[in-house]
Amino acid sequence: MSWEQKLNKYISIISKELEKHLDITYAKNDKLIKAMKYSIMAGGKRLRPILAIASYEIFDTNIEKVLPYACAIEMIHTYSLIHDDLPAMDDDVYRRGKLTNHIVFGEGVAILAGDGLLNYAFEIMINETLKHKNMRPYIDSMNVIAKASGINGMIGGQVVDIESNNQDMDAETLDYIHLNKTAALIIAPLKVGAIIAGADENQINDMEHIGRSLGLAFQIRDDILDIIGDKSKLGKDIGSDEDQSKFTYPSLYGMEKSINKVKDLTYQAQKRLEPYGEKAKFLYELTEYLIGREI
Repeated sequence: MSWEQKLNKYISIISKELEKHLDITYAKNDKLIKAMKYSIMAGGKRLRPILAIASYEIFDTNIEKVLPYACAIEMIHTYSLIHDDLPAMDDDVYRRGKLTNHIVFGEGVAILAGDGLLNYAFEIMINETLKHKNMRPYIDSMNVIAKASGINGMIGGQVVDIESNNQDMDAETLDYIHLNKTAALIIAPLKVGAIIAGADENQINDMEHIGRSLGLAFQIRDDILDIIGDKSKLGKDIGSDEDQSKFTYPSLYGMEKSINKVKDLTYQAQKRLEPYGEKAKFLYELTEYLIGREI
């Protein structure tokens, strides 16, 4: 099976699993469920759950164990996108080639759809954790996800990002934003995959370092695509960072240095993966894909 075939296989598995989790009906809350499904089933790269599976497969083969946690991470990521698109934040009209949630369902329902996905993610993880006699790895995984998506992770990074608009920014603050707002939810699935698969402390630490490098590289590539990307491929408006006077790697360092930074960070991630050999081949090739992605 080629790398691309394996990638598409994982995307299909994750999408079917997400659809299964959201096959729920509440007569009084039909609009809420539709809004949740609208964003979670809108496509996207499914990068974060794929990272959880790819990390897990380095250490074990039964991916069924990690799937609920991988899907939960995607729900948390999607909730963050719904809220990120709101007028109070980035005020975006398109996401993944479709109108944003608040444009279709209204701001109130969009906020609650995001809240619904966040809470449902933890409900899924708790229900899955209770099935296991040895709950320790699963509890540890939930803790990793909670921290990554909370005040010392994604939410904390988002607040600093908002407060930095139209202000001078140094490299340290920009790294803080990228490491927390974006990289935290890339580090988390890599750690979770390793934890649930039974990896040792050094191996989990490797996954964390890989996630840190990969997360920063991913966000810098995002900054680059916001300038040179193709809207039809990205599925969202470009130039929004400049419109909102946001500091990014290209605005701080220039395009050439930003491109080189992505390459350097990707190389760092790949060096950490090399000792894992053939078992890490898919994840290694995924880093190659991310460095040149156009979406």
